[in-house]
Amino acid sequence: MLASFSGLFLLILILASFRLTHLLVYDDITAPLRRLFVTTTIVTLDHGQQAVQHEVAPKGLKRWLGMLFTCHWCMGVWSSLILTLLWLFVPYAIWLLVILAVAGAAAIIETIMLRL
Repeated sequence: MLASFSGLFLLILILASFRLTHLLVYDDITAPLRRLFVTTTIVTLDHGQQAVQHEVAPKGLKRWLGMLFTCHWCMGVWSSLILTLLWLFVPYAIWLLVILAVAGAAAIIETIMLRL
């Protein structure tokens, strides 16, 4: 299986991991899942600007998961690991990776287009 690892697959894995990470950490559709581990509030700062404040559980597995769901760097490592293991051990998992990769590429293109 590793013999078939290529630059194209690496790109697919990168984009799929990016999309899965963003889905878990930021997207509204996964907010109910995040709420199991994180309390999020919007606070107004002294100069009127608003900021998002995350509060995670004080200890245990809920704390660890809360920290994970509030850190895109941390979630990115775990997303990459999970997707790589899926590719290695689950038949047809490549289709999930391709779908996430296409969605990730579309998100990047949309972000670029909005800034132009």
